[in-house]
Amino acid sequence: MYHVVTLTLNPAIDKSTRVSQLVPEQKLRCEPPKTEPGGGGINVARGLRRLGLAAPALFVAGGPSGEVLRQLVLSEGLTPLVVPTAAWTRENFSVVDASCNQQYRFGMPGTTLTPDEQALVLSTLAELTPAPDVLVVSGSLPQGVAPSFMGDIARWARQAGVKLIVDTSEQALQSAVAEGVYLLKPNLGELCRLAGTDSLDSESAGAAARAIIAAGKCEVVVVSLGANGACLVTADGTEHIAAPAVKKQSTVGAGDSMVAGMVYALSQGRPVREAVRLGVACGTAATMNSGTELFQPADAERLFQWLLQTMPQPALVS
Repeated sequence: MYHVVTLTLNPAIDKSTRVSQLVPEQKLRCEPPKTEPGGGGINVARGLRRLGLAAPALFVAGGPSGEVLRQLVLSEGLTPLVVPTAAWTRENFSVVDASCNQQYRFGMPGTTLTPDEQALVLSTLAELTPAPDVLVVSGSLPQGVAPSFMGDIARWARQAGVKLIVDTSEQALQSAVAEGVYLLKPNLGELCRLAGTDSLDSESAGAAARAIIAAGKCEVVVVSLGANGACLVTADGTEHIAAPAVKKQSTVGAGDSMVAGMVYALSQGRPVREAVRLGVACGTAATMNSGTELFQPADAERLFQWLLQTMPQPALVS
């Protein structure tokens, strides 16, 4: 079983609530709010915990809100590894309009990370004992952090022999790929930018991902296709995994849930085809819940078994 650590550079406290209807210039009566730890890597660690894998969550945090975040992480049964920051941890807010079941998400600017604090992140990674077999870096970069910092993390992972799984975007993703990673989970837009093209569809995405693999920049690319599932690309070929049809409540946390499912399956020694199916199952299960709720393990297991039963043979189709 892999020893997995997650890293979140732009965490948040996520608060969510519902109102009967969003009306401007009116005092709106909210339902009791739900408060959860947020940020890509933290959410991946939360998902792994639900599947039965304890993965320490490394994240930056500062101020009173940073302490609240640490306590929220602890309340999820996770081990928090906190890199302290001078700036306070941000808080995000989402509201569901019950009259139309539409969700409004308000994301605040991320914590500013100073050069010394960035160096502390790298030194904390280097001092992890035992060193992780897998490092999952998920989420955006905070203010004050150049995209090249993601390349610094990828370089450390490569030199330390750590498998790096990256779920980020824009130039940060490009910096990581330039150094080389184990697994990428871009969406079509992010893959377009990596491939230097204006548009891709589900067919051409496979060729673009294979080019990245052929260049030695990663071993596995899992292209997230949202409600259409995912496209798995390895050196052996390409396979599209369609997402099961479910009643969607919210897409918040679906991407992180998908990463958690994949990482858990890989940590159990499952083949990558099955790992991606568990990822799709967890991501789809997350959409069945409202607000910022992640997947329910029973829902994910049921969808996973269905995907396994419908898995085609042979393994991959080029």
